[in-house]
Amino acid sequence: MNASRLREQSLPEGSDSIYTRAIIDGVLVGHTFACRWKYQDRNVLWITQLVVRSDLRQRRIATSLLLNCVGEKDDVFGIMSSHPAACKALARALGGISCADIPLEFAKNHAAGVLGSSPIQYIRDAELCGNAFDAKDSTGMVIGANSHFFVDHSEPLRVLRSLQDGEWPLGDLPEGHEFMLLFERPGRRHSQDSLPHRR
Repeated sequence: MNASRLREQSLPEGSDSIYTRAIIDGVLVGHTFACRWKYQDRNVLWITQLVVRSDLRQRRIATSLLLNCVGEKDDVFGIMSSHPAACKALARALGGISCADIPLEFAKNHAAGVLGSSPIQYIRDAELCGNAFDAKDSTGMVIGANSHFFVDHSEPLRVLRSLQDGEWPLGDLPEGHEFMLLFERPGRRHSQDSLPHRR
């Protein structure tokens, strides 16, 4: 991905965007791009890219990067990623729980509205997939999106195979698709009446 496309997808002009980085001994070892926008009466913090050098994973670097993005007024957190580790890191860092325990009801009810209100075009254009949205869905996903983002899935699939039953709630990973994790900040959950969803 070239610099202009990265900027367009991760730091769109006029948006409330964030860049955090992790440096160890003068070397860049990880970074995060994130973007904020409003969805109804909620502030959404969306992680557009989370990268940690492969030989330095499992050292809470991703957690630190994510925690440095979050603000007091952020109500809803989300990510689309082909890598289970990115979703797990978001759940742990900003939800305080394992990915398997993230309630999926908010995503099921509000994903279309949250994505549709994004200032980032590829997020707005992503097609929701998974049996949480359509009982007849045949992708094998539970909650995800067809972002037409074709990348090598070798490592993400290897990670998926290593997970125990019950550890991964988002289903399979077809080509060109990404998992989606979307949840409210713990302690700020509101009733369905206060945050109606699109049908």
